[in-house]
Amino acid sequence: MTVQSSRHLVDPQLLGLLDSLPPLKLSDAILPLVREGSRLPPRVVPEPTVPVFHEIRTVPGPAGSPDVALYIYRPEAAAGPLPCILHVHGGGYVTGSPSTQVAAHRSLSAALSCCIVSVDYRLAPETRFPGAVEDCYAGLAWVTAHAAELRIDPARIGVMGESAGGGLAAALALLVRDRGALRLSFQHLIYPMIDDRTCVSSDPHPLAGEFLWTPHNNHYGWKALLGVEPGSAGVSPYAAAARAERLEGLPPAFISTGSLDLFLEEDMDYARRLLRAGVPVELHVYPGGFHAFDLDPDAAVARQARRDSRAALARALSTPD
Repeated sequence: MTVQSSRHLVDPQLLGLLDSLPPLKLSDAILPLVREGSRLPPRVVPEPTVPVFHEIRTVPGPAGSPDVALYIYRPEAAAGPLPCILHVHGGGYVTGSPSTQVAAHRSLSAALSCCIVSVDYRLAPETRFPGAVEDCYAGLAWVTAHAAELRIDPARIGVMGESAGGGLAAALALLVRDRGALRLSFQHLIYPMIDDRTCVSSDPHPLAGEFLWTPHNNHYGWKALLGVEPGSAGVSPYAAAARAERLEGLPPAFISTGSLDLFLEEDMDYARRLLRAGVPVELHVYPGGFHAFDLDPDAAVARQARRDSRAALARALSTPD
């Protein structure tokens, strides 16, 4: 199949952001350099409308594994038990840190009057599956057990993530359902990376994935996480949520992606399967959007994506499922 250029389909208001992104071809050699500095512009967020308390707590990790750092945010004057977002950062499973999102989380915590807990999970390839998702599970277990101390409502804890963080969030929802000891009230998935089989599709989308997160980078990220070739037999759904055979009983989902994102079709298919399993789903596909397009501070489509995301979070946090 001949891959076509999709630049003519990019929303014109996003071209400035697109042209500011230097090309990246991930490899073991350059991964340390990528981790030292982000290629993505920081999210432009308003200052919190109220003072927000922020601390980093180190909590027990999975059995036999290192402790996990949690970045915790809470409006200082908020009364009563608050709803909580367990946040999982993106980065293709190989990069990223909650430390880069302090300003965004302070702003979101104030705007939604909620607690946000961001998990500093272990990265691949140093830590293969299931290290990252088990770190997220350990973080959720600690938050649930310490709900009274954190002054949060254990019936209103949901999970949110972008890209690989969205993939981990979806996988965590499956793990929570299947283990039965914890609960999540919603899953909020922003262009989630959920299917390693996209790397080996016999019919890849001819116009998706040209920019930022490319098929090469996708293959690198998945192989780093799995330790085997993407598309191999026996990959766990707790690594690639789209591999799950049964989706019944999962919490309501918000899923958004761009029409030019490499994850477009895997995200749409996951939404379709969730709906067929009786799971409430709100799905958004933004025309002319490539991976991480919502970081653009000015483009109308990016502003709309951020508004839709925040509105959905507000609804999900308002009432227990």
